[in-house]
Amino acid sequence: MSLLRPLSFITGLVSRTVPSNVRHIHRSAMLCKVEDRKAMLASLPTKDEGTVGERSIDIDSMIDKKSSIFPDAGTPTALFNGVPFNEIPICHIRVSPNNTIISITDAKGVPQFIRSCGIEGFKNTRKGTNIAAQATAISISSRAIERGYKTVRVTVRGLGPGRMSAIKGLEMAGLNIISITDTTPVSWNPPRPRKQRKL
Repeated sequence: MSLLRPLSFITGLVSRTVPSNVRHIHRSAMLCKVEDRKAMLASLPTKDEGTVGERSIDIDSMIDKKSSIFPDAGTPTALFNGVPFNEIPICHIRVSPNNTIISITDAKGVPQFIRSCGIEGFKNTRKGTNIAAQATAISISSRAIERGYKTVRVTVRGLGPGRMSAIKGLEMAGLNIISITDTTPVSWNPPRPRKQRKL
Protein backbone atom coordinates (compact mmCIF):
# COMPACT_ATOMS: atom_id res chain seq x y z
CA MET A 1 0.00 0.00 0.00
CA SER A 2 1.31 3.42 -0.91
CA LEU A 3 2.18 6.01 1.73
CA LEU A 4 0.35 8.73 -0.20
CA ARG A 5 -3.33 8.51 0.53
CA PRO A 6 -6.01 10.28 -1.45
CA LEU A 7 -7.22 13.67 -0.23
CA SER A 8 -10.79 12.45 0.17
CA PHE A 9 -9.62 9.90 2.74
CA ILE A 10 -7.94 12.64 4.87
CA THR A 11 -10.94 14.98 4.75
CA GLY A 12 -13.16 12.06 5.71
CA LEU A 13 -11.00 11.48 8.81
CA VAL A 14 -11.15 15.18 9.77
CA SER A 15 -14.88 15.36 9.40
CA ARG A 16 -15.25 12.20 11.50
CA THR A 17 -12.96 13.39 14.30
CA VAL A 18 -14.33 17.00 14.63
CA PRO A 19 -18.00 17.15 15.62
CA SER A 20 -20.14 19.07 13.16
CA ASN A 21 -21.74 21.30 15.82
CA VAL A 22 -18.29 22.72 16.78
CA ARG A 23 -17.81 23.99 13.24
CA HIS A 24 -21.22 25.68 13.28
CA ILE A 25 -20.55 27.32 16.65
CA HIS A 26 -17.26 28.74 15.40
CA ARG A 27 -18.92 30.12 12.26
CA SER A 28 -21.78 31.70 14.23
CA ALA A 29 -19.27 33.29 16.64
CA MET A 30 -17.50 34.84 13.65
CA LEU A 31 -20.80 36.19 12.29
CA CYS A 32 -21.69 37.56 15.72
CA LYS A 33 -18.36 39.41 15.89
CA VAL A 34 -18.92 40.92 12.46
CA GLU A 35 -22.45 42.04 13.40
CA ASP A 36 -21.20 43.50 16.71
CA ARG A 37 -18.54 45.44 14.81
CA LYS A 38 -21.11 46.77 12.35
CA ALA A 39 -23.35 47.85 15.23
CA MET A 40 -20.41 49.51 16.95
CA LEU A 41 -19.40 51.39 13.78
CA ALA A 42 -23.00 52.46 13.21
CA SER A 43 -23.23 53.86 16.75
CA LEU A 44 -20.07 55.97 16.35
CA PRO A 45 -20.63 59.66 15.57
CA THR A 46 -20.13 60.73 11.98
CA LYS A 47 -16.91 62.39 10.93
CA ASP A 48 -16.85 66.06 11.87
CA GLU A 49 -16.84 68.20 8.75
CA GLY A 50 -17.39 71.51 10.53
CA THR A 51 -21.14 71.49 10.58
CA VAL A 52 -21.85 69.24 13.54
CA GLY A 53 -24.71 70.56 15.61
CA GLU A 54 -26.32 72.42 12.74
CA ARG A 55 -29.88 71.47 11.95
CA SER A 56 -31.73 71.69 8.69
CA ILE A 57 -34.78 73.90 8.92
CA ASP A 58 -37.75 74.00 6.60
CA ILE A 59 -37.65 77.71 5.78
CA ASP A 60 -40.93 77.73 3.84
CA SER A 61 -42.96 76.69 6.88
CA MET A 62 -41.04 79.18 9.01
CA ILE A 63 -41.87 82.04 6.62
CA ASP A 64 -45.56 81.20 6.92
CA LYS A 65 -45.42 81.14 10.70
CA LYS A 66 -43.20 84.10 11.55
CA SER A 67 -41.89 86.41 8.88
CA SER A 68 -40.45 88.94 11.37
CA ILE A 69 -37.33 86.81 11.97
CA PHE A 70 -35.95 87.67 8.53
CA PRO A 71 -34.36 91.07 7.83
CA ASP A 72 -36.28 93.69 5.91
CA ALA A 73 -35.98 97.41 5.12
CA GLY A 74 -36.77 98.40 8.72
CA THR A 75 -34.23 96.07 10.36
CA PRO A 76 -31.31 98.59 10.68
CA THR A 77 -33.48 100.94 12.75
CA ALA A 78 -35.27 98.24 14.76
CA LEU A 79 -34.65 98.58 18.50
CA PHE A 80 -33.14 95.80 20.59
CA ASN A 81 -33.06 96.66 24.30
CA GLY A 82 -33.39 100.33 23.33
CA VAL A 83 -30.43 100.24 20.88
CA PRO A 84 -30.87 100.38 17.08
CA PHE A 85 -29.76 97.23 15.25
CA ASN A 86 -27.07 99.04 13.23
CA GLU A 87 -25.41 100.35 16.42
CA ILE A 88 -25.04 96.97 18.14
CA PRO A 89 -21.47 95.61 18.34
CA ILE A 90 -20.49 92.72 16.07
CA CYS A 91 -18.77 89.47 17.08
CA HIS A 92 -16.80 88.06 14.14
CA ILE A 93 -16.06 84.33 14.30
CA ARG A 94 -13.43 83.18 11.78
CA VAL A 95 -13.38 79.40 11.65
CA SER A 96 -10.86 77.18 9.89
CA PRO A 97 -10.11 73.47 10.28
CA ASN A 98 -7.01 74.34 12.34
CA ASN A 99 -8.06 77.31 14.47
CA THR A 100 -10.92 79.60 15.51
CA ILE A 101 -10.40 83.36 15.83
CA ILE A 102 -13.07 85.47 17.56
CA SER A 103 -13.06 89.27 17.56
CA ILE A 104 -15.57 91.78 18.87
CA THR A 105 -15.84 95.12 17.07
CA ASP A 106 -18.06 98.12 17.61
CA ALA A 107 -20.81 98.89 15.09
CA LYS A 108 -18.39 100.77 12.81
CA GLY A 109 -15.93 97.83 12.68
CA VAL A 110 -13.21 99.09 15.06
CA PRO A 111 -11.77 96.05 16.89
CA GLN A 112 -12.23 95.98 20.67
CA PHE A 113 -11.15 92.42 21.60
CA ILE A 114 -9.56 89.56 19.72
CA ARG A 115 -8.93 86.03 20.97
CA SER A 116 -7.98 82.79 19.27
CA CYS A 117 -7.66 79.21 20.42
CA GLY A 118 -3.85 79.57 20.30
CA ILE A 119 -3.95 82.61 22.60
CA GLU A 120 -6.15 80.64 25.01
CA GLY A 121 -3.39 78.04 25.39
CA PHE A 122 -4.50 75.31 23.00
CA LYS A 123 -1.61 74.04 20.92
CA ASN A 124 -1.17 72.12 17.67
CA THR A 125 -4.17 70.02 16.62
CA ARG A 126 -6.17 70.91 19.74
CA LYS A 127 -6.63 74.44 18.39
CA GLY A 128 -8.96 73.06 15.74
CA THR A 129 -11.38 71.37 18.12
CA ASN A 130 -14.87 72.51 19.08
CA ILE A 131 -13.94 72.52 22.78
CA ALA A 132 -11.17 75.04 22.10
CA ALA A 133 -13.59 77.26 20.16
CA GLN A 134 -16.13 77.15 22.98
CA ALA A 135 -13.51 78.00 25.63
CA THR A 136 -12.27 80.94 23.52
CA ALA A 137 -15.82 82.23 23.05
CA ILE A 138 -16.52 82.06 26.80
CA SER A 139 -13.27 83.92 27.51
CA ILE A 140 -13.89 86.78 25.06
CA SER A 141 -17.55 87.18 25.98
CA SER A 142 -16.74 87.43 29.70
CA ARG A 143 -14.32 90.26 28.84
CA ALA A 144 -17.00 91.94 26.72
CA ILE A 145 -19.54 91.71 29.54
CA GLU A 146 -17.01 93.34 31.92
CA ARG A 147 -16.67 96.18 29.39
CA GLY A 148 -20.46 96.60 29.35
CA TYR A 149 -21.53 94.75 26.19
CA LYS A 150 -24.75 92.80 26.59
CA THR A 151 -26.15 92.33 23.09
CA VAL A 152 -24.14 91.40 19.98
CA ARG A 153 -24.61 90.49 16.34
CA VAL A 154 -22.62 87.44 15.19
CA THR A 155 -20.99 86.82 11.82
CA VAL A 156 -19.51 83.39 11.11
CA ARG A 157 -16.98 82.92 8.32
CA GLY A 158 -15.38 79.67 7.21
CA LEU A 159 -15.86 75.96 7.77
CA GLY A 160 -14.48 74.04 10.70
CA PRO A 161 -15.39 72.23 13.90
CA GLY A 162 -15.77 75.45 15.91
CA ARG A 163 -18.73 76.99 14.06
CA MET A 164 -21.57 76.04 16.37
CA SER A 165 -19.42 75.65 19.48
CA ALA A 166 -18.24 79.27 19.36
CA ILE A 167 -21.82 80.57 19.16
CA LYS A 168 -22.79 78.25 22.01
CA GLY A 169 -19.87 79.58 24.09
CA LEU A 170 -20.96 83.20 23.56
CA GLU A 171 -24.44 82.29 24.74
CA MET A 172 -23.17 80.30 27.74
CA ALA A 173 -21.15 83.27 29.01
CA GLY A 174 -24.22 85.51 29.01
CA LEU A 175 -24.13 87.52 25.78
CA ASN A 176 -27.48 88.09 24.09
CA ILE A 177 -27.19 87.17 20.39
CA ILE A 178 -29.80 88.87 18.21
CA SER A 179 -28.64 87.83 14.74
CA ILE A 180 -26.33 85.26 13.18
CA THR A 181 -24.97 85.92 9.69
CA ASP A 182 -22.92 83.43 7.68
CA THR A 183 -20.36 85.34 5.60
CA THR A 184 -18.48 82.33 4.26
CA PRO A 185 -17.33 83.20 0.73
CA VAL A 186 -18.75 80.94 -1.96
CA SER A 187 -16.98 80.74 -5.32
CA TRP A 188 -19.29 79.98 -8.22
CA ASN A 189 -16.32 79.25 -10.49
CA PRO A 190 -13.86 77.56 -8.14
CA PRO A 191 -10.36 76.40 -9.06
CA ARG A 192 -9.82 72.74 -9.77
CA PRO A 193 -9.69 70.80 -6.48
CA ARG A 194 -6.62 68.89 -5.37
CA LYS A 195 -6.31 65.29 -6.37
CA GLN A 196 -7.39 62.81 -3.71
CA ARG A 197 -4.82 61.74 -1.15
CA LYS A 198 -3.50 58.21 -1.53
CA LEU A 199 -3.21 56.51 1.84
